[in-house]
Amino acid sequence: MGIEEHLGHNVLTTTLEKLVDWGRKNSLWPATFGLACCAIEMICTAANRWDIARFGMEAFRASPRQADVIIIAGTVVKKMMPAIQRVYDQMSEPKWVIAMGACATSGGIFDSYAVVQGIDKYLPVDVYVPGCPPRPEGLLYGILKLHEQILKDPFLSRKYKESLQARREVAA
Repeated sequence: MGIEEHLGHNVLTTTLEKLVDWGRKNSLWPATFGLACCAIEMICTAANRWDIARFGMEAFRASPRQADVIIIAGTVVKKMMPAIQRVYDQMSEPKWVIAMGACATSGGIFDSYAVVQGIDKYLPVDVYVPGCPPRPEGLLYGILKLHEQILKDPFLSRKYKESLQARREVAA
């Protein structure tokens, strides 16, 4: 009589890394940075029709210290960059960035000196959501892609430790 026969199907076994990654994936708290028309679509994603809460993201955080993913939605102007950088720097590790919309990813139709031509020049973007403005389904798909990235990169892996060290060096 082994332990498997005694316990039956009441025990779930896994590794610590998989358990922690599952928890991180299902409890992302976004810090919103809605700057233009994309912010309306991001807000709609939290409404009852698309229901971002089913992905564990029901609480949009106003404080960067409570958030672990920042959604940059809309046209980023150079005057706003210090504020965005400050919010990103105040977020705790691990942290992720979603660039939502054509303006956040590449400057969109605004090819001017005042508009940042891609947020990736200032922040390490993990997921790009295309469109002008992108639909809420696009943001949900981007969140699912972020979930896949989180599950592929365990929190104790060498790659994660190297990326954390690189972010600390850039911040210093």
